[in-house]
Amino acid sequence: MKNILLFLALSSTVLFTSCEGDPGPPGPPGQDGVSFLGQVFETTVNFNNSNNYENFVSFPSNVEVYESDAVLVYHLVETIAGNGGPIDVWEQLPQTYFVNQGTLVYNFDHTFLDVRLFLDANFDLNTLASNFTNNQTFRVAVVPAEFAQTKPSMKELLQMMQKDDSQIEKIEL
Repeated sequence: MKNILLFLALSSTVLFTSCEGDPGPPGPPGQDGVSFLGQVFETTVNFNNSNNYENFVSFPSNVEVYESDAVLVYHLVETIAGNGGPIDVWEQLPQTYFVNQGTLVYNFDHTFLDVRLFLDANFDLNTLASNFTNNQTFRVAVVPAEFAQTKPSMKELLQMMQKDDSQIEKIEL
């Protein structure tokens, strides 16, 4: 009796797993998928007394930002010579410098509409040398929250987003 039940169980398993019916009708067309890769843009600003040592940078219209997204900002601190041409050196904000007058901090905050880049110091910013205030270049990266669990370097971030320097949008203020 056990052998008959075992034979029937195995036979029905083989029968039901090896049968195929006609494929069903195709489903309705879905919406286009969204890219979960982040987006990066670049801007160059000047900090001075008339703008209170801060700049508001609106997100470009092709960059969609949600309140849950992480916004990372990198400051171009120098360009060094490389075999294939110049190599940019980026530092993630906030970044602290100890200058003769005291402590200087490049910092930022953001909403889903814009980024505020600003200088903060424990001394009068009017005494700061122009190499800290004029033509300062920043890269702003908008990273979906799922991918923002770490603090990647600019190189790691661009690799993750499958982009290179030539694909960074530049914004003039």
